[in-house]
Amino acid sequence: MRHGLRIAFFGSSLVSASWNGAVTYYRGLIRALHARGHRVTFYEPEVHGRQEHRDLADPAWARVVVYSVRDTDMLGDCLEEAWGSDVVVKASGVGAFDALLEAQVLELRRSGTQVVFWDVDAPATLERVAKDAGDPFRALIPRYDHVLTNGGGAPVVNAYRELGARRCMPIYNALDPDTHHPVPPEARFAADLSFLGNRLSDREARVEDFFLKAATLLPRARMLLGGSGWEDRALPGNVRRLGHVSTQDHNALNCSARAVLNVHRDSMARFGFSPATRVFEAAGAGACLITDAFEGVEQFLEPGREVLVARSGEEVAEHVQRLTPKEAERVGKAALRRVLAEHTYAHRAEQVEAELGFRLSAAVVAPGGM
Repeated sequence: MRHGLRIAFFGSSLVSASWNGAVTYYRGLIRALHARGHRVTFYEPEVHGRQEHRDLADPAWARVVVYSVRDTDMLGDCLEEAWGSDVVVKASGVGAFDALLEAQVLELRRSGTQVVFWDVDAPATLERVAKDAGDPFRALIPRYDHVLTNGGGAPVVNAYRELGARRCMPIYNALDPDTHHPVPPEARFAADLSFLGNRLSDREARVEDFFLKAATLLPRARMLLGGSGWEDRALPGNVRRLGHVSTQDHNALNCSARAVLNVHRDSMARFGFSPATRVFEAAGAGACLITDAFEGVEQFLEPGREVLVARSGEEVAEHVQRLTPKEAERVGKAALRRVLAEHTYAHRAEQVEAELGFRLSAAVVAPGGM
């Protein structure tokens, strides 16, 4: 039997969800890769107070190395340690030394080593590069063996190929059924519609349209708004702020509202084919999901049967107004069946192996795996 890959992964954080939208993706995918026999070392910077707000102890399914942003020698030590790995990954949005890492990981290539740029926010990266012909990352793209993305479909793949990428493959967000699953509802999260998302400049207008407008149109409906940054935002009287919601409470939040809303950021909506992790978290909990419309939604969930799609706040309000508990349950159960059958991180890990040209002769389940 072949041994698994040794993977060095430079990303934002594996142990903290604080201002770290990629954390669910990282955890689900790396845990699934570990379960298939691969060994991942995750290198993350000590920034944004993440180490003070950890919500995960060092896991059995990955080795975590934290380096100081005040000491470049520590980063150099991490790069030296990564030398000789089978796969070296530089993710987008690490939060420190991004430009340096994008160049330095390419120096780790040797015979038998593949170097990957893993873009967890491809629409934003591509829009940034398109606006600045002098962006240093532009010249590095053709040097990577692979560009992997967590969304974007054909528009992102074509855009990266036009920039000279050798290979580009979406490895979409997905579900880890061990962490996101149905649980009993909790009274503190009871609502007609809940939305969870940090306040971001490139999503706020869409949140206002799809969530706050719907709340205004349904003054008797109970609405919950979770996420950081909304403290000073004026809200309709029927919207209750939750503030930051711990990852441990996501299942209860998703299972306690009649419907859960997903709202994409501007760039993700423009590129399409970019379902957020929240889509799969909600579906994995068996929640009835309402999402803002995006191109490619039917690739993941069937509109009308497994997800409700809205093109405006008025349509969100219409969905909520006519949604009965029985219908909400039907949609949620259909979504859960679909994501378990096609959209788990185990499925995504197999796609990663295929893209890297790796095949195991038999299934490998490592200790502490899924």
